[in-house]
Amino acid sequence: MKDFAGKIAFITGGASGAGFGYAQIFSEAGMKVVIADYRQDHLDEAMAYFKKKGAPVHAIQLDVTDRDGYARAADETEKVFGDVPDLLILNAGVNVFGPAEASTYADYDWVVGVCFGGVVNGLVTFVPRMIKAGGNRHIAATVSWGAFGAGTTTAPYSAAKAGVLNLMESYWQALKPYGIGVTAICPANIRSRIYEAALKNRPEQYAETGYNVSEDTQKLLAGIHAHGMDPRVLADWLKKGIENDQFLVAPYEHGPRMIELAVERFKYYASPEGMKAWEEKQKAPLSEEDIMLNSEREGYDMRASLEARKKEPVKGPAFGNDTIGFGKARADLDWIDQRKRFEKK
Repeated sequence: MKDFAGKIAFITGGASGAGFGYAQIFSEAGMKVVIADYRQDHLDEAMAYFKKKGAPVHAIQLDVTDRDGYARAADETEKVFGDVPDLLILNAGVNVFGPAEASTYADYDWVVGVCFGGVVNGLVTFVPRMIKAGGNRHIAATVSWGAFGAGTTTAPYSAAKAGVLNLMESYWQALKPYGIGVTAICPANIRSRIYEAALKNRPEQYAETGYNVSEDTQKLLAGIHAHGMDPRVLADWLKKGIENDQFLVAPYEHGPRMIELAVERFKYYASPEGMKAWEEKQKAPLSEEDIMLNSEREGYDMRASLEARKKEPVKGPAFGNDTIGFGKARADLDWIDQRKRFEKK
């Protein structure tokens, strides 16, 4: 898809963060845009922006785990703009941090339900309609860099995102004969408000978490996201990927090399000799390339951070000595020994 003018886009999680960036860029490209979002206050903020622009944008409140709600949203899109979406962007996501071994059923049901199930629901709702409508159409998903690596404090999220990447590749292959393109975009840190989800978006039936989550932990996370990629920059990367009919977009200058390094661990895992070599590799100092690529991905100067650590002991969640317990388990879980995460092996 290279011509966007006059076409229809449907974007989940479209009222803030990455989704709002997509809505801005594709609206500016001439598309009629539907922003679907769980949060009515976010929808109100986004619509105030688009009304000032005089842009043809329509808001729908949607819980992406609600299949009937998805069907109603699809019907409403056709009623408002007269056709099924030409571009479907499955972007809605939630995350929460805590030790994998502290995870509850509710942690998995909520995070996987939104991040993976929400994509499944979008595909099952819209793909038949898009096939029947014919023409040159496209589907994209915000997959996350988390798809490429295990997450000891983001197990439900990382697993869901890895599943979405595989799912999107399956649809990329399956939908080619119908003239429908598929793109998976995999950013790391984005300037977004996803940190609000754990306290404001989590339904009561999934309230039983094994993680320590508080106003203070989410405030710390907000500070991390503040240094992330501008959503409009991310949206430009996605637009170019769609124009080039590119399946996988790593939105960084050295993206292909970053992916290569991110997944190389599997070749080590596949033999006893490789496992030993991998252990030794983890003990080695970061290379110049590692420092450069990690800085690019996370949006901060990693070299400066490393130099600062040499001058002054670091306090923070990554070192197990923070006072707010970010990424830790609830204090009452008697099988968790947080100290083991920081023992030298």
